[in-house]
Amino acid sequence: MPHSAAIVLIPARMASTRLPGKPLADINGVPMIVHVWRRAVEADLGRVVVATDEPAIADAVREAGGEAALTRPDHLNGTSRIDEALAALDPDERAGIVVNVQGDLPTIEPETVRAALRPLDDPDVDIGTIAAEIVREEEKDSPSVVKVVGTPIGPRRLRALYFTRATAPFGDGPLFHHIGLYAYRRAALRRYMGLAPAHLETRERLEQLRALEAGMRIDVAVVDAVPLGVDTPEDLERARTILRQSEPVKA
Repeated sequence: MPHSAAIVLIPARMASTRLPGKPLADINGVPMIVHVWRRAVEADLGRVVVATDEPAIADAVREAGGEAALTRPDHLNGTSRIDEALAALDPDERAGIVVNVQGDLPTIEPETVRAALRPLDDPDVDIGTIAAEIVREEEKDSPSVVKVVGTPIGPRRLRALYFTRATAPFGDGPLFHHIGLYAYRRAALRRYMGLAPAHLETRERLEQLRALEAGMRIDVAVVDAVPLGVDTPEDLERARTILRQSEPVKA
């Protein structure tokens, strides 16, 4: 059943150095952003809206039967974009939870989207997010793979202490790959947007550290696998193959 207090927002923009026009990239006859929108709808959390500054992206979503909101072009990140869209879409603040789904995850499982909300079962948690255990050795040392350092607080649940591009924590035990999908309490998103960029955020180039440095609590649900993020032409081909294989066979 949909979470009556949740709204799912998908920020999308055309600018991409490695894959220009990424949201409209064709995946088996459907724009990538429409695949992401469909997966978010299947998560069954509530209203789903694509937030974009590009009319062509909005048109593609609407043609598929979805909802889109146009935002300013000068946002520095997706969090800022969804904050603007939220104010316009829900001025009466009926949605108490805001889920931010990246627009380049066309193969994401609906259950993976739902998992980000689980940490908010605890009223002391400000922001919920997700991570998966790293199984490939080369990812443990890769700065492009963001690791969450957290203390276990229950089955498949961590309280985030730090996020880093370094290999951490030291010693025996699993390492966790952070997946940048967030569920914010509305008050937490408002507080976050009022904060200035923080020291460690700037150094690591990880905006979630702004919340931790301000004393906000982020808890992490552990999921089975990292969804494919499409950043390159090679990623796009992988997404086409994955989604082609998952499509039902026509009689």
